[in-house]
Amino acid sequence: MDLEDELINRVTWKIPNALVLVGSRSGDERNGMTTSWVTQLSMEPVIIGIGVDNTAVTHRLITAGGAFSINLWSAEDTRTFVKFSKPATYEQSALNGRAVRDGTTGVPVFEEAIAWMECEVRQAVDFGTHTLFAGEIVAAGIGDDETRAAAMSDTRMKYGGVKRGGHG
Repeated sequence: MDLEDELINRVTWKIPNALVLVGSRSGDERNGMTTSWVTQLSMEPVIIGIGVDNTAVTHRLITAGGAFSINLWSAEDTRTFVKFSKPATYEQSALNGRAVRDGTTGVPVFEEAIAWMECEVRQAVDFGTHTLFAGEIVAAGIGDDETRAAAMSDTRMKYGGVKRGGHG
């Protein structure tokens, strides 16, 4: 059975996905990137996985730095995600104008996140276009326990299926 690209895209875009900002760092270089490929992989230890485009700045920074942050964002503020679909600019403790602080691993953690996790990479598996970074949670926090976290379905954004273009 031949699967058409359009059908694969329509089906994979229906997978309910969280929408988060991933913070990464290597040396003095920091980045923030929008992703919807995030899931818990293990309970003991608690491992979170993210899929990152192999050509992305974030991929290079996580590979070199060995850690990443996952920043859950309010479903009411989804325009932020558009600003992080390309490599971010770091100025005066902010990425693209959003305040960040260095977490315990050194990666940027967004001050406005409703919840956040810092993960140290335990395994990385290259699946072709993307790498699955599996990271153990080493620090976490909640900024707003009442606000619903953003999901891809809160936006008109689409990502997944058949490769179409670049991703920051």
